[in-house]
Amino acid sequence: MKSMTKMAIAIEEIGWNEYETQCKISVRKPNMSYKGSCMNFGIPEYACAGYCPLCRKTHFLEQGDARQHCFGLMKTFEQKGRIDFHVSDDLADSRLSLDYLFGEARGQMFGVLECKDSAGEITVLKAFSGQYNGIWEVEGWAPPFLDVECFDSLVFDVDRQIKELGNRIAGLTEGKERLRLADQRKKLSQRLMKEIHALYHVRNFRSEVKPLSDFFPNGIPTGAGDCCAPKLLNDAAKRSLIPVSLAEFYWGRPNRSGTRQHRNFYAACAEKCRPILGFMLCGVTS
Repeated sequence: MKSMTKMAIAIEEIGWNEYETQCKISVRKPNMSYKGSCMNFGIPEYACAGYCPLCRKTHFLEQGDARQHCFGLMKTFEQKGRIDFHVSDDLADSRLSLDYLFGEARGQMFGVLECKDSAGEITVLKAFSGQYNGIWEVEGWAPPFLDVECFDSLVFDVDRQIKELGNRIAGLTEGKERLRLADQRKKLSQRLMKEIHALYHVRNFRSEVKPLSDFFPNGIPTGAGDCCAPKLLNDAAKRSLIPVSLAEFYWGRPNRSGTRQHRNFYAACAEKCRPILGFMLCGVTS
């Protein structure tokens, strides 16, 4: 494991772009033996973990060297000041500036997944949670679960109707008409969310695919499937990569509740992520 540690420290020092270039050329299969590690004594703190209802086992990934890769990503953030650092400055999108995360929008979670391919060579994926300043897809980052074109087509008309109803409701005083319109708007919103969630398909490393609704019998929480860990694992499964380690950190202004602080590491959330992570990790070690 010493060679892996040296590689991770080097990534922190040189930053993300240089690491990606060198990785494609010189990174070879590491010794991934975990004998004698904390994996033998239960799930470590900050691990990406969940219970799989199909195989009835708990699966997890430790932070491992993904944590050091995160430090390399942080360094690049500080150097570039934007998340579209894969393109030249003259092609940069102002909406992807990191200043966005220190304003009213507040910060956001970022994650890194270290994988190996069929030849044992290391590939590192990265993701941001949800949308970034209203943008789903950014070059070099893990894509969302859903098809963005389908999402946009689905939302466009219904969203316009919901806004129109909201404007009509705002112009009315209390009464039956106002209640009727409010109920109509609520039903439209609920139907839209159901149709959006139907676009999410959860896959694992046994080539199994399940609808998102299978994992949330009491209703799907807002944002389920949009966090870093699920996006990273979904991308890895689609690319036939094998996950090795995963880490997530928060970047930007603290959230309103104060539970997320700039540069701190956090485990995948219990409400939205754990119900699907066990299934998503199934097959990784088989």
